[in-house]
Amino acid sequence: VQLQASGGGLVQAGASLRLSCAASGRTFSSLAMGWFRQAPGKEREFVAAIIGGSIKYGESVKGRFTISRDNAKNTVSLQMNSLKLDDTADYYCAASPRRSDMYGYYYESSAWDYWGQGTQVTVSS
Repeated sequence: VQLQASGGGLVQAGASLRLSCAASGRTFSSLAMGWFRQAPGKEREFVAAIIGGSIKYGESVKGRFTISRDNAKNTVSLQMNSLKLDDTADYYCAASPRRSDMYGYYYESSAWDYWGQGTQVTVSS
């Protein structure tokens, strides 16, 4: 599976940004899709995921970020609203064949088999 993330950029606090990730190489609808982020000097952090019919969010983005997927276009998107300075990070798209045990550790990087390159999001004051 190849993943190509896009949509990062420099925005002011309070603004919105939409990230997209295009997937290829496997039946997209069979994949769980997710987003992680990593800020300088910090560990990779779970942001959001769609696993089957279940949608999960990290605590720090709940109510502000929305993950969605378009199986016809083989894409997953992350709509980010009310951006904060702390949202500054490299954002990574992740994918994995759906497995029943993912529901127990989807928030860990080890749950995901495929990763795209990061797209940088910088939020300024």
